[in-house]
Amino acid sequence: MPNPRNHPVCGVCANKLVKNGKTGAGRTRWRCKHCGCSAIQTRTDSAKKADFNSFIAWLTSTQPRGDFATSTRTFTRKIQWCWNVTPRVVLTGEIHDQIMLDGTYFNGWCVLIAYTGTHVIDWQWCDQEKNASWTALISRIPAPVAAIVDGNGPLTTTIKRLWPTTRIQRCHFHIRQAAHRYLTMRPVLPANKELLGLFKMLPKVTSLDEAAKWTGAFTSWEAKWESFLKHRTQVRPGTPRPAHVKPGQRWWYTHLRTRRAHNLLTGLLRDRQLFTWLGRV
Repeated sequence: MPNPRNHPVCGVCANKLVKNGKTGAGRTRWRCKHCGCSAIQTRTDSAKKADFNSFIAWLTSTQPRGDFATSTRTFTRKIQWCWNVTPRVVLTGEIHDQIMLDGTYFNGWCVLIAYTGTHVIDWQWCDQEKNASWTALISRIPAPVAAIVDGNGPLTTTIKRLWPTTRIQRCHFHIRQAAHRYLTMRPVLPANKELLGLFKMLPKVTSLDEAAKWTGAFTSWEAKWESFLKHRTQVRPGTPRPAHVKPGQRWWYTHLRTRRAHNLLTGLLRDRQLFTWLGRV
């Protein structure tokens, strides 16, 4: 029979316990008036809650485990059960102003995450980022006003198919990463130095007027280095052949990495994915 007052009962005869003073540690001692058995009640729920809060605090910080308990081994033992807790997300159907979408890999798995800027609203486990994986996640979420993406092809394709009215904004952090991949962090050629400077200016653009000025500066860079981008290397005896050049190819663009960095910005401007966030209502 349930106890409406949550009153402890005797573990021997199941009769109601009564308070019987306190222990030397200050905890309430309970006694059974029927059989005389004495006991101390432990709130396992409170202890588990405290352990789980410590687990989350450690997991989301850079502190060592030993800072959360008397020793590293003690803390590891206390939070062992926390790894088996399966988080759950309740889908509310809310239409968000913006959603950031990205995937992260670890231990041979990939998790796709939908994040509003304040909290995660949903996720999807998969083997890799592909159309089927992104479809499984995006199909459960109402279309937002704007989606911030990293440039993943299957993700962009899925957004256009399932969220046709959603505007796409390319993440400036991933744009900067691509710039360093193509131009390096310390380019030597003057054209590359100027182009990397344009990449670095992107996070500083905060209005439509500044976006127009940036676009004008990029157009001026294109005009200045137009012939540079068209430089070709002809096949000659002794000329090293880059890995990307096909066996029968007689020439290739000399500054291929510069062209790739340039084409990245050109494509983003063409698809209107560079300054989308400035035009949101």
